[in-house]
Amino acid sequence: MINLILFGPPGSGKGTQAAKLVEKYGLLHISTGDLFRYEMGNDTPLGLEAKSYIEKGELVPDSVTVGMLRNKVEANPDVEGYIFDGFPRTIPQAEALDRLLAEKNDAVSKLIMLDVADNELVKRLLVRGKTSGRKDDSDESIIRNRIEVYKSETSPVFDYYAAKGQAVKVDGIGSIDEIFSRLCAEIDPLQS
Repeated sequence: MINLILFGPPGSGKGTQAAKLVEKYGLLHISTGDLFRYEMGNDTPLGLEAKSYIEKGELVPDSVTVGMLRNKVEANPDVEGYIFDGFPRTIPQAEALDRLLAEKNDAVSKLIMLDVADNELVKRLLVRGKTSGRKDDSDESIIRNRIEVYKSETSPVFDYYAAKGQAVKVDGIGSIDEIFSRLCAEIDPLQS
């Protein structure tokens, strides 16, 4: 089983590449954004709990997010593996993911970070903002703030997995196919 964390700042191309990786390797793409939309949209117990925090303007606790992740993993036991996108964002979340996989006698195979310079990220997100309808993709100061939050709060997750020999950076600049080829060069050796 291949368990990948597709990692990188906003605008690095994670969603685009995840779709191609799912197609090639038969992995299940687990996006925390999709999980939240599903759980809250279906008024599940975890969705209702998440809503109660969000409505108060509070962060949803890791226990709720990990619960949603557990539900998705347990509902799909026969897949070839998983691509985790947007999770983990913090060291405690990385530790929770490691525990969840260890319960299944499994582990993270590799964290692959799409490495893209800040100015390129801003350029990509401003272009995306013209069609995405997302306000946070249309304002350069908000975009730069999101990148800084990623650097301060989320990038330590790379170091956490790097210390275990499970993290690698891949150049996220080039055509979609060029970047995809670089990702495949990291994933192909994981297939047993």
